[in-house]
Amino acid sequence: MFHPRFSHPSAHVTAAVASIAALGMLLAGCGTSGGTGSPSAQGSSSTATTSVITVNNVEPSANLLPGNTNDMAGWKVVTQLFEGLVTFSDDGELIYAEAESITPNSDASQYTITLRDGLRFSDGQKITAQTYAKAWSFAANAANGQLGAAIFSTIQGYDALQDTNGGNDAQLSGLKVVDDHTLQVTLNAPDSSFPYKVGDVAFLPIPESAYADANAFGEHPIGNGPYMLKQWDHDSSIQLVPNPKYTGPRTPKNGGVTFELYTDVQTAYADVESGNLDVIDTIPTSALATYQHENGIQAFNKPGPAFRSFTIPQKLKHFSGEEGRLRRAAISHAVNRANIIEKVMYGTATVATDFTAPTIAGYSKSLKGADVLDYNTETARKLWSQADAISPWSGTFRLAYSADSGDKQRVEGITNSIKNALGIDAQPYIIPTQKELSSAIHDRTINAAFLQGLQSDYPYPEGYLMQAYDSSAADGKGLNNGDYRSTAFDKLIDDAARQTNVDDAISYYHQAEEVLFKDLPVIPLWYANVTAAAGEHVQHVGFNYMGVPKYNEITK
Repeated sequence: MFHPRFSHPSAHVTAAVASIAALGMLLAGCGTSGGTGSPSAQGSSSTATTSVITVNNVEPSANLLPGNTNDMAGWKVVTQLFEGLVTFSDDGELIYAEAESITPNSDASQYTITLRDGLRFSDGQKITAQTYAKAWSFAANAANGQLGAAIFSTIQGYDALQDTNGGNDAQLSGLKVVDDHTLQVTLNAPDSSFPYKVGDVAFLPIPESAYADANAFGEHPIGNGPYMLKQWDHDSSIQLVPNPKYTGPRTPKNGGVTFELYTDVQTAYADVESGNLDVIDTIPTSALATYQHENGIQAFNKPGPAFRSFTIPQKLKHFSGEEGRLRRAAISHAVNRANIIEKVMYGTATVATDFTAPTIAGYSKSLKGADVLDYNTETARKLWSQADAISPWSGTFRLAYSADSGDKQRVEGITNSIKNALGIDAQPYIIPTQKELSSAIHDRTINAAFLQGLQSDYPYPEGYLMQAYDSSAADGKGLNNGDYRSTAFDKLIDDAARQTNVDDAISYYHQAEEVLFKDLPVIPLWYANVTAAAGEHVQHVGFNYMGVPKYNEITK
């Protein structure tokens, strides 16, 4: 599985290059068959709040310490054991959890966080502003080797904690504990996305007892979330039970959640079909064509948070300057996205309309210039001819993917569509492994267009736009793998960061996206959908902003 921050820690965004269907966490939404449960299953019963729900997962790659969580398997569990300052609605709206308020100063370079009263961990330890300050400093401090450290880089004092041989209890200088309920955070630069960033798993609090032996704590964590850890049988199961001290917005409606740890998603799917597993959050490729019509299960398929595109590097022959702009637009018009989704992907994706995703704050279907995504062969050929007038086309348009990604049919669909619309030679470019493809992209030796995926840890446009297209993220410093540069785009991103009102910030992000529609540093394709299933006896199955099941709401 890949995850936004998890696969590329320094950027806190997924650069799931070249893998469109194989990315394990392509989930979201409600069911197309059975919705939130079949009609006959909607009645309440005394067992609804006492039954334990079984769901699929794999063995987490690290312990269950929030700052050290770097894979989706761990994320699913840790976010049930811990609660943070904020959480999010299914469509990316910010919801206060342990925070009562998060207030910016005049330019969003400093924030004052006020905590709710009466916050405690499941063992009764109090949660104060100092709890958060110490947990964040621990996670940011290189001496503690936490995998999620990079997201704290926006807080003043981060650089001073990047000595792996330094003191492991050194604190971030940008954090000031005013009193038990008040934490003041000073940033290195204005950042309107900060109230959303604190929803990242690394910002979750940990109790004082964790610091004596953090690794041991990660095996038996004590949290403040809706559930407590009952038992972790490595490579077998992780059992959670409701936390009676939890007072946040995600109150459990079941008797617990057990993560059954699989090594093969096909086996997990078979267990759902046979009634031995309640919910599976990803459908194996072999079942995509049929799972929505299977008897005995509820099927789910709805837009999620994963944006898919292909990048045409700026330095590629025929793709720089005005000629490149025209050819990119022509190619975009030449891709029949809806047909590929229907015929190749069995309807398990949604045609892209912007550069973010449907579960993200500010997602839009009406941006100026978005018509460049419309399939229109006449317009495509006209634009291509205009580019030929600047410099006649020669050679083959190649779209790279790795043989181990499962993307073969999708790439063939894209290149065939381009070939038929433009009358040029367009071919898939097969690279043996994902590792080799990623290396070629990183080293800028790819010499071809390539598939790319993107998903942010937090549902805010900055996680998609700044990380992937800002000039500061070019040249291998981020996820701007096509080395796109635009002073107009960069300025709008900076303007958005200075806003203290979300709506104002989103207005600037929309303007930035309109610049992207003119330049097309990537060609948007689609948003990968949730593909999931549940037994007929299961009720209230829904999925959150990350495309992960809302475990606390599921009953049976």
